Amino acid sequence: MSEIPLYKRIMGAAWQDLPAEIRAMHDVCGTLHAKGRGSVERGQGLLAGLAAAMVGFPQATADTVVRLRFVVVKGRETWIRTFGPDSFHSEQFAGEGRSEGLLCERFGALTFAMAVMLDQGRLSLGLRRWSAFGIPLPMALCPRSTAFEAVEDGRFRFHVEIAHPLTGLIVRYRGWLVVSVP
Repeated sequence: MSEIPLYKRIMGAAWQDLPAEIRAMHDVCGTLHAKGRGSVERGQGLLAGLAAAMVGFPQATADTVVRLRFVVVKGRETWIRTFGPDSFHSEQFAGEGRSEGLLCERFGALTFAMAVMLDQGRLSLGLRRWSAFGIPLPMALCPRSTAFEAVEDGRFRFHVEIAHPLTGLIVRYRGWLVVSVP
């Protein structure tokens, strides 16, 4: 019996209420590839640039090819995102302990725990806690995020915006994807 996909495990019964295009993008038990187009905006200023570089966010571009590869190992998903020539990755997994019921995403030493919510046909992620090297940090110091997935014109659409009160915008990337073959 194959393992239940990560988002389906976290969302429970609400999974069935997601649009089919969003479910297809997260129905991953091994490896899944997606391809589309997107844009990237980067924040201005030294601190925003340093924060974006630490994570490896792509350079600004108005329109480029986007590739996404999901690789699942032992219930954890590695997301490898490529915007044109630039790639970055993260690991997503089900939270435990104080993050039980939340989706956790790790970028290097930083881990963000998020609520996965269904709102008017969109899948939204809401930050609830964060840590560095496993040490919980105050939410007052946490970057702000607006992240959602939706369906427009029959296509899976993504929108991720990360900012911080000290830096302003760090990165905003958005676009569309379809499941593809490698």
